[in-house]
Amino acid sequence: MHLWRYGNRFQLLSDGERFFARMLESIEQAQRDVLLEMYLVESGRIADRFIDAFMRAIQRGARVLMLLDAFGSAGLRVRDRQRLIQAGVQLRFYNAIGWHKRLANLARDHRKLLLIDGRTAFVGGAGLTDQFIAGGGVGAPWREVMLEIRGPVLADWQNVFAAGWRKAGGEWMQPNFPAHDTFADGAAGRVAVSAGWHRSMLADSVVHRIETARQRVWMMSAYFVPSRRFRKALRRAVRRGVDVRLFVPGPLTDHPWVRHAARRFYGKLLRNGVRIFEFQPRVLHAKMILCDDWVSVGSSNLDRWGFKWNLEANQEIESRPFANGVAAVFEEDRGQSLELDRRQWPRRGRLNRFREYLAGTLDRGLERWRRPRSP
Repeated sequence: MHLWRYGNRFQLLSDGERFFARMLESIEQAQRDVLLEMYLVESGRIADRFIDAFMRAIQRGARVLMLLDAFGSAGLRVRDRQRLIQAGVQLRFYNAIGWHKRLANLARDHRKLLLIDGRTAFVGGAGLTDQFIAGGGVGAPWREVMLEIRGPVLADWQNVFAAGWRKAGGEWMQPNFPAHDTFADGAAGRVAVSAGWHRSMLADSVVHRIETARQRVWMMSAYFVPSRRFRKALRRAVRRGVDVRLFVPGPLTDHPWVRHAARRFYGKLLRNGVRIFEFQPRVLHAKMILCDDWVSVGSSNLDRWGFKWNLEANQEIESRPFANGVAAVFEEDRGQSLELDRRQWPRRGRLNRFREYLAGTLDRGLERWRRPRSP
């Protein structure tokens, strides 16, 4: 776990049209280094826009390093990889798939990070794929948020990238950045990471915040299959009088069986006073948690699978104004969600119950697998 750093500025950016525009604008201003660590990357309109921006950055003399997960970037076509390499982009892949690796193939780099000149960073849950923009996929754009960051905490994000880069076989040269900006009216921030193969500091931090919350615990997750530890913490929070809310996918989801696996826990949570909202109009892909005046935004879905297998990274923020702004986003999404009724929940159809049983059986089987040593 990194230290708390003060004097940072954070801006929450909702949905792809907005955060992609800000990310591309920042790349166009890069003079020294563009560092990208990304799980999901697929050829298409968004990938083309970023590749073109990377090429222009190189022409200005900037260094461009791309660390992609080998599985998550399988949809990036060979021609696009060649364009990047020929332009001078340094490209590395985390944990290439290999039959000899067996279960080690499940270990993935799920982080989403863009760093520009040591002055600006973007962290969240989006990938470089067309699903996050209008007309880019089937149906409406996926619901997602990214966080724009400036301030001293960028030094820690740079170290997160450097560690992943070296792990993927890249040679690291420490960038010669100027001193990070510090803002007198800025907020406190801390980088929380999860490395998969040992106890997650990110998970510990979230559970601690849930257990010490006094007013609200609001969580948004695309694939929330919580551990027993998380479920107990949520139930205990309700008993203390805390307003506990879960925002989860509705019928529109890219992983329906994960949704069914999660729904088998809803009955007990509802009976214990946890409020659950299923987002209706679009695929929910955002990952965000609010506990009183503390916020965590990043790549983690706060699920057992991610903590066990993935490299994850979140930005923690301690700020009442920022937390209230995040609360407003939750409230806006609540207006587009269906709240589950604890009295009606036991009456759901047999088909849904059967799907939850099957998905739960698979989830329990996967949970028994031991994670091999880090790839």
